[in-house]
Amino acid sequence: MHAAELRMGRTFAVHFDHGDDFYPALAEFCAEYGVRQGFIPMFIAGMHDVQLVGTCEKLANPDAPVWSSVHLENVEAIGGGTLAYDKESGQVLPHIHVSVGLKAQSATGHTSHLLGAKIQFLTEMYLVEVTDPTFSRVRQPNLFDVPLLSFE
Repeated sequence: MHAAELRMGRTFAVHFDHGDDFYPALAEFCAEYGVRQGFIPMFIAGMHDVQLVGTCEKLANPDAPVWSSVHLENVEAIGGGTLAYDKESGQVLPHIHVSVGLKAQSATGHTSHLLGAKIQFLTEMYLVEVTDPTFSRVRQPNLFDVPLLSFE
């Protein structure tokens, strides 16, 4: 277990527009407001053309991460995540998970890591900036090279 006391910066309410690509819109927000790291305690969204981590195939190694994706359309979503800054690329690296319900299939649910989505009608997000300590994502060679949140 790793923990760090956080010093909070600004708190934002963010609304993405219909048709926005989720991750580019989030990157645009971060660039415009100078947010490099923080957490998203919650967001609600309507989305279409959604990609989540998942597979329908038998896993060769159930302990290994799944790198493939499933495609969903027309969902309602609730999610949250973290933002860390990558010094090498100069980019904010989001890690976001969602639970979605397929509107046209009795709100059948899926939960996983969000790879991408287009906004359908709205996304309303709360985002809290963290000023200290510095967040990064460090790849773990002994855990299939998964990048884990680290506090510097």
